[in-house]
Amino acid sequence: MTSRLILNLLDMLRLRSGPQEMPPGWTIAASLALAYIAQGFIADQVTGDHDGMPRSLVAISVQLGIVGLLLNLRSYQSRFPQTVSALAGPGFICGLLSLLILTRVDPGKPQPELALLYLFLFGWSLAVDAHIYRHALSVKFGIGALLAVMIFAVNFILLKTLFGT
Repeated sequence: MTSRLILNLLDMLRLRSGPQEMPPGWTIAASLALAYIAQGFIADQVTGDHDGMPRSLVAISVQLGIVGLLLNLRSYQSRFPQTVSALAGPGFICGLLSLLILTRVDPGKPQPELALLYLFLFGWSLAVDAHIYRHALSVKFGIGALLAVMIFAVNFILLKTLFGT
């Protein structure tokens, strides 16, 4: 079961599977969501950021809230646990990769390769989210991409308003 779950998550990161491949039910969804949220604690400790955890909670809540609402509007409520798993698993993995990049940053010197790597990871994360939204909502990839960018924008504005910088 665990190895199949990991393979499903890796396939989602490669845009080869969708939320429908995740185990149904809330056990895996809640576990992956908690791991995704716990990443905020880890990031706080590693980066010395004092508000990473609350920022993570807000961002994840907004993302899952919007997706839950959209699934409800399209009468796909039963897809919500698998969609949570599909977003939280790859989100956790991308978050760990992001944290790995951030720990390599030296503020005293330019590191364009890290900036480029971080930018690539950000873009790939948006593409993965778009792919998941496409499958969960039964829409075209372009709509999924638009939704991914819009959720990012809503989160960006909300986090800026709540936490400043």
